[in-house]
Amino acid sequence: MAKRSKVATKQTVQQILDEAMKQILELGYDAMSYSTLSAATGISRTGISHHFPHKIDFLQQLDPRIGELFIDCLDFSNAQSLQASWKTSLNNTRFRAIIRLYFSLCGSNQLNLENYKAISLASDHAAETLGEPGRLLVSALVGQSAIRLLATPNDSECNLLVS
Repeated sequence: MAKRSKVATKQTVQQILDEAMKQILELGYDAMSYSTLSAATGISRTGISHHFPHKIDFLQQLDPRIGELFIDCLDFSNAQSLQASWKTSLNNTRFRAIIRLYFSLCGSNQLNLENYKAISLASDHAAETLGEPGRLLVSALVGQSAIRLLATPNDSECNLLVS
């Protein structure tokens, strides 16, 4: 069998990552599997596992993209805007999926949560623009989101407890 070119390999990896991103945000990280990725991409499970030997490898590759998607939903201009944009974003299924991903990783020893970009980027950005109160606000919003997501597991409209 002829060896694949670097370009073809890069395209294959990108196709797998694009589908993994889609499935993480739509199905959830736990529901995404080598089988679901294979069915969606037409790439064998063995082919996928060749590029991503461990499921956590997908998150390590996608973490910057997930973080950017999360941050893009938020307005850091002041505390009220951050809180309002977070509340509005909780009605976005992808935003909720990113928060759910964070909570599903909380009990995992596979990934250092301090390096999880979505929440750490939001916290860092809030601290840069709003100071330490901004960082504390993000922590409070994450906690309130956990309570709200537990209260509405069916992914219906999700509003924060704070006003």
